[in-house]
Amino acid sequence: MMTDAMTSRLRPVQPGKTTLVAVLDIGSTKVCCVIARLTPRPEGKALKGRTHQAQVIGFGYGPSAGVKSGVVTDIEKAEQTIRSVVGMAERSAGLTLETVIVNVTAGRLGSETFSAAVSLDGQEVEEADIRRVLRAVNERSVRPERSIIHALPIGYAIDGQKGIRDPKGMVGDKLGVDVAVVSSETLAMRNLELVLHRCHLQIEALIATPYASGLATLVDDEAKLGVACIDFGGATTTVSVFNEGHLVYVDAIAIGGHHLTLDIARQLSVSVADAERLKTFYGSVLPGQADERDLIPIQPVGASHDEAPGQVARSVLTRIMRPRIEEILTAIRDRMQATGMMDVCGRRFVMTGGASEMTGLTEVARRTLARNVRMGRPMGIAGLPEMAKGAAFATVAGMLIYPQVCAKEYAEPRNSRKLIGTDGYFARVGNWLRTSF
Repeated sequence: MMTDAMTSRLRPVQPGKTTLVAVLDIGSTKVCCVIARLTPRPEGKALKGRTHQAQVIGFGYGPSAGVKSGVVTDIEKAEQTIRSVVGMAERSAGLTLETVIVNVTAGRLGSETFSAAVSLDGQEVEEADIRRVLRAVNERSVRPERSIIHALPIGYAIDGQKGIRDPKGMVGDKLGVDVAVVSSETLAMRNLELVLHRCHLQIEALIATPYASGLATLVDDEAKLGVACIDFGGATTTVSVFNEGHLVYVDAIAIGGHHLTLDIARQLSVSVADAERLKTFYGSVLPGQADERDLIPIQPVGASHDEAPGQVARSVLTRIMRPRIEEILTAIRDRMQATGMMDVCGRRFVMTGGASEMTGLTEVARRTLARNVRMGRPMGIAGLPEMAKGAAFATVAGMLIYPQVCAKEYAEPRNSRKLIGTDGYFARVGNWLRTSF
């Protein structure tokens, strides 16, 4: 079971070795499972942090059920969906999965920065000192109602001198560290774990959805200079901020692309399926010159097939969709301003996620956020099907990159299981034999 403390949940991939990794993206509109082979790659000028090349060998995909905004709402439906998608990926890869890396969107995802310092007494900084200062942060940040997903050291300081990347071997009186801690409500994650146990799957690691999206879509210089990545999902929009190459902030709001679909369905009195089709084929958040003249056929909900379809101008659709998009962008901007992250993220935003592919979104985002905006697509993943190369699959691609970068995180050392001693394995077997016979 997961614990509230920072636990080592994923062993980083070894340099120079090939390994298999399986990821499961559980979203509100889709569930996707990818099995990939990570093979070593030479250090290149682009994507410097990546040590391996991901080659997809198994892919499964299907509509989501029993999950809303990352929260399990119907355990039976969620189990059936996950079983179906994982089975599809297993058949195409020709193997059976036991563990998966899973993304987390639920549980009021949030982040805080914690600081701590320990005394060095003028000695050199050793590995034990770094562990000691990180453990001090751990003790301050753990709360019973929230589980820590990531604990990323974002900078060390010696005697108040900040900006040190690796303090090992340096001399000083006091060693300090700042750690970005990403956490989520424990109960929401336990329900996710319960569903996977029913599918006979163990969670190998958890990764916050906005972190995964950022890993997949950002280039090295963006992450170094400061950038924010907005992932427009089905029922949740998440944001991650990177600076100096580190993740420093995440947030999530429970509004996404599906809310646009519901707005269209209510305003035009059409079915949800028809509203989704109208949004995909005709939807835009930027008015055009011919929008008043362009007429779109609509079938009112409950109308019989022999009735003639109604018509609305394309401009009506734009006027329904634009306020919702502006609401999402304004909420993100206000939250980031309240935490000071609009200054940290520099002058750049990257948009990704399935709902980000709407016509005119980047223009509206530029005006609302007053920043440079570009569309982000997953980079550096080979073998994905054509349908999975778009922005909707950025989280999946980021989850394949995560095993290559997870060594940067702090993890509480696991206690190795004792085989002998008073509470060791052999002692318990001996005790059972004595009491049973």
